Amino acid sequence: MIQPLDGYVVVDLSSGIAGAYCTKLLADAGADVVKVEPVGDGALFTFLAAGKDHVNAARDDDIMPLLAAADAVVWSRGSRLTPDAIRAAAPNATVTTITPFGLEGPWADRAATEFTLQAWSGGIVGLGRGTADRAPVHVGGQVGEWLTGVYAAIGTLVGRPGELVDVSMLEVLALCLTYYPVTYVDMVGRPFRKGRSVVTPGVETTSDGVVGLGVGTGQQWLDFCVMVGHPEWMEDRSLFANRAHLAPVIAEWMAERTTAEVIELASAFRIPHAPIGNGATLPETDHIKARGSIVTDPTTGVAEPGPPYRFHTADADTGTDVLASRSRQNLADPLARMQGLRVLDLTAFWAGPLCTHVLALLGAEVIHVESTARPDGTRMLAGLKFSEPDWWEQSGIFSGLNTNKKSVTLDLGTDAGKDALRRLIATCDVLVENYTPRVLEQLGLDYESVRALRPDLVMVRMPGFGLDGPWRDNAAFAFVIEDAAGLTWMTGYPDSNPMSPYCVGDPNAGLHALTGLLLAVEHRRRTGQGVFVEASMMDAALNVTAEQVIEYSSSGTLLGRDGNRGPLAAPQNLYLASEAGDKGRRDTWVAIAVATDDQWLALRDALGQPAWALEASLSAASGRHEHHDLIDKHLAAWCGDRSSDEIVDHLWPAGVPVAKVMQPHEQPDLAQLQFRRFFEAVEHPVTGTARHSTLPMRFSGGPERYHVRHAPLLGEHNDEILRGLGVSGDEIAAFEASGVIGRTPAAAAPRR
Repeated sequence: MIQPLDGYVVVDLSSGIAGAYCTKLLADAGADVVKVEPVGDGALFTFLAAGKDHVNAARDDDIMPLLAAADAVVWSRGSRLTPDAIRAAAPNATVTTITPFGLEGPWADRAATEFTLQAWSGGIVGLGRGTADRAPVHVGGQVGEWLTGVYAAIGTLVGRPGELVDVSMLEVLALCLTYYPVTYVDMVGRPFRKGRSVVTPGVETTSDGVVGLGVGTGQQWLDFCVMVGHPEWMEDRSLFANRAHLAPVIAEWMAERTTAEVIELASAFRIPHAPIGNGATLPETDHIKARGSIVTDPTTGVAEPGPPYRFHTADADTGTDVLASRSRQNLADPLARMQGLRVLDLTAFWAGPLCTHVLALLGAEVIHVESTARPDGTRMLAGLKFSEPDWWEQSGIFSGLNTNKKSVTLDLGTDAGKDALRRLIATCDVLVENYTPRVLEQLGLDYESVRALRPDLVMVRMPGFGLDGPWRDNAAFAFVIEDAAGLTWMTGYPDSNPMSPYCVGDPNAGLHALTGLLLAVEHRRRTGQGVFVEASMMDAALNVTAEQVIEYSSSGTLLGRDGNRGPLAAPQNLYLASEAGDKGRRDTWVAIAVATDDQWLALRDALGQPAWALEASLSAASGRHEHHDLIDKHLAAWCGDRSSDEIVDHLWPAGVPVAKVMQPHEQPDLAQLQFRRFFEAVEHPVTGTARHSTLPMRFSGGPERYHVRHAPLLGEHNDEILRGLGVSGDEIAAFEASGVIGRTPAAAAPRR
């Protein structure tokens, strides 16, 4: 296939994983990426640097000719040049900046690490990760860097020539490590979840290892009860939501069986499951081997993940002449916002709707297809009884993912519903779906079939584990992907089972799918060809856990979890502050991370240069890692006498990365997010006004506002869309009478 970014020139002035992964995604799509120092070393750097040219520029004058020829520039702090200087030197380039908080605002120049950003975002508390008797635990593996890299690539692809794209890692983490908590609390009046717990069943110890299991639906819980030999649990309906006290019984059952036995039983009972992958086991996993999802670098011999998405075109060798006729300056123009793009959204829950929601926020017409028998599952997450009026319109999670979209309900089990869907496909530029692989095939809508309806269609499929391989038909909830791909392995305390992050698997998949979609749209523009994109959740997750596989393959080092400590900063941990939490006990935490020697000196001075901190060995990072327990002891005592506000107000102005561990729904309290207008008020006809998160980037050319229309009511646009297909009013009435379309879920009372 012709590379979609052939001839597109990118200058990489970034440091760290985020910028390097952003430009790797562009380089892998054919862009000519020139990496300007700093140049790193090691196997991970080699992976991120693949396909790029490297230039050692001793003077600013050496960089200017590169900028003059660039279509895009990716920048982070550490470069000698400022964003303003870059824009002056490259007036026609899209300039993407990556910073902790954004380029402007009250926190713009404050010290931060990914760990402290996780704390500010609410992502350390997240969806209740951890137990009440220990500190909450952050998501390991530097996921914020990788996720920010994907968002930066998306921003670069949709940015206009000459535009500044200002990406904030704090906002990335607020979106990807929490589940629309602010919109949820505004619409329902209570937080989605507070406190901490370990999910039961979850990551379980078997007789020979660990395995991940999960129960996400009522039917799965009933099947699980039978699987573990406790059918009496089925009689108590309250156990579906409150089963933590059953953990010891479940643990005993697991401990008597091998991992292979548990997986075999879970597969037979269709309980979501996966082995807990890590750097050593992933390359040898049967499904990964069968799909070739991990490959060997031919120059280094090191194992590394393959692409996060796979492209297929009908005529892979055509389009060269068309491509050659395009001028360099025009390459970015069609991706500059999404106006005019019509997208058919056959997705549900988080990953798929996130992919299409970004398009809707940028101006695309997105048509979200549901049915009255099977509405989008996030409509069920308001925690309301089915007897309450309009319960399906009150989910903050559905609303957070679907503003600006239109809703059509079609019963695809009927011939009329399938016919309407086919007619709708013929009018669309893009189709995105995240059904299980069997569903689309049963509907007769494989790629060849939809090409017959719309030859230049871009079709994006988002299967959990891919469209082939032994795990093809396995249930693929986010936590299953996290378990299988190594995200879980890096999260938790070293003296206990790893913990599923319960957040990263979905948004990571949605963002990678969107990146593949944007590249496919660019390919279609250049060649006139439609493109089929297979964007499996598993392949996307393997890319952001790349370091584990690469490190083990290159050095034999098995990376693992270390609670709230990390490989780059020391000290790095959570410390109890003096004030009590909501339940009257001390449970308010601050995050402190020292990533440089200068930050250590700043911390030491801010503490008043106590004798213990003046020990010479602590002046170097190696010594601080070695004596981390000692540092923790003294920092815990110092923080324990002060409130979280006092700690932050004392350390942050001194240049120490520090943060309060926020509850997710407290995100709007952050002055930086207020300055950046990260939340916008959206009026909803059922629930009133609620704050909605936007995108983690600001474009110098706007938009001033992302949300222009509330999330659609179920079937709200049936009449508009069907009439646009030529369906008459009488036919629409007949569709409604026969249940092909509707406005009320089958599980609900009639709409009042």
